[in-house]
Amino acid sequence: MSVARMRQWENDSWGAGISPAAVIKNVGRILARRMLDLTRAGDSILLLAGRGHNGDDVRAARPHLRGRKVKLMDVSDPRMAARELLRTLSIGRPDWIVDGLFGIGLNRPLDADWKTLIDTVNQSGIPILAMDVPSGLNADTGEVEGAAIRAEITLTVGAPKRGLLTAPQSVGRLEVAPDIGLVAAPVEGDWQWTLPSDFADWPPRRPVEGNKGTFGHVNIIAGSLGYHGAAVLAAQGALRAQPGLVTVEPQESVYVPVASQLQAAMVRPWSPRASLPKNTSAILFGPGLAADKLPVSLKKQLNSLWREFAGPMLVDASGMDWLKQGDIPRKAVRVITPHPGEAGRLLGTTASAVQADRIGALRNLSRCFGHCYVVLKGSHTLVGRAEGDIFVNSSGNPVLAQGGSGDLLSGYLAGWLAQPAGQKNPLSTIRFAVWQHGAVADEVARQRRNGTIEDIQAELGSIRT
Repeated sequence: MSVARMRQWENDSWGAGISPAAVIKNVGRILARRMLDLTRAGDSILLLAGRGHNGDDVRAARPHLRGRKVKLMDVSDPRMAARELLRTLSIGRPDWIVDGLFGIGLNRPLDADWKTLIDTVNQSGIPILAMDVPSGLNADTGEVEGAAIRAEITLTVGAPKRGLLTAPQSVGRLEVAPDIGLVAAPVEGDWQWTLPSDFADWPPRRPVEGNKGTFGHVNIIAGSLGYHGAAVLAAQGALRAQPGLVTVEPQESVYVPVASQLQAAMVRPWSPRASLPKNTSAILFGPGLAADKLPVSLKKQLNSLWREFAGPMLVDASGMDWLKQGDIPRKAVRVITPHPGEAGRLLGTTASAVQADRIGALRNLSRCFGHCYVVLKGSHTLVGRAEGDIFVNSSGNPVLAQGGSGDLLSGYLAGWLAQPAGQKNPLSTIRFAVWQHGAVADEVARQRRNGTIEDIQAELGSIRT
């Protein structure tokens, strides 16, 4: 949401008789609940409250932080505040800092004193929760106005602001508190925040009379010399979606290590002469196909299937570099899953350029490849096409920044798209798979500090909405 539209939403609420003071109290309670979740009894919290309503929100949290040691710094003079902050840190380091210095109204460069204060906060090494927007970040553009808080978590209220999607280094984990007491939210823009409640009906019930022929057959063409693990993880991800059958076709050079690590999946060496397995209902093509010398016929098969296969097809990893731009069959379900570096290669630009305009990059990718679905991975993965809504995923954390994460996701998604239930609404299926993948990573991070992709694989599909 733009800052102007957020302001209009607030004004509409005031005009309907809702008081700003009541909303501030609600936000204070919401902030306090989040801080209580993040801390334990006896932990200390430093509240930095500026002169505006953002500071009022932080002040309103203080009465609800029972059982915590709370210090409130009302900040009007940044130079004095910087000195006080250094004295406070020399006495004892708080467990968390809450940033409420500036809100969404900041649209000018900060002066030297404010930059010094913000730099002092960042350099403390203490985790920071930013209230609504990290101070110093332009909420519309995502640009840093001289200096900006580098938050561990940003708890934004009402709706996510546009600039928060382009500055992960400042925003950290973006969380949204949608219900703060304003009037019903207006519909604005073409991107939507994903909530767990969006998947209240997932996963769909499996009919008791079903059999393995009821739930589809996913064929995974993946794995080459030095990259056999990608095929294994993709297959394991697919199995977690519980399709009826999974077949994996690795390059012959890695057939043995792939087959030896899989039991429920069928494994056969890829051959240019072989037809698709019987009743194939979805295809995943690409994980681990990164060896130096691969058959030209493999790349030809990819593009032939992309243009002609009747069921859903997902292309990931190296396979995306081989795709030819152009139209796809009408109503065909086609999905690509690039990270920013891959997206930059496909668009002939850089990962930085993709990150600067993620929504624009997603739409351009979709247009290039026949208006396919695009899963643009990264901090708050985006899902969408050239037209229509863009969905911003709300789950996930840096545990996913490990080799094999994308292979697991692509397999899980393909496993769902192979099933009749997953094909009824492909967009919802894609969104669910992305959300579940991230939600499992969140749970793994809560349980242990050293979570691995194997840990995520073991729990994939277990998070309920």
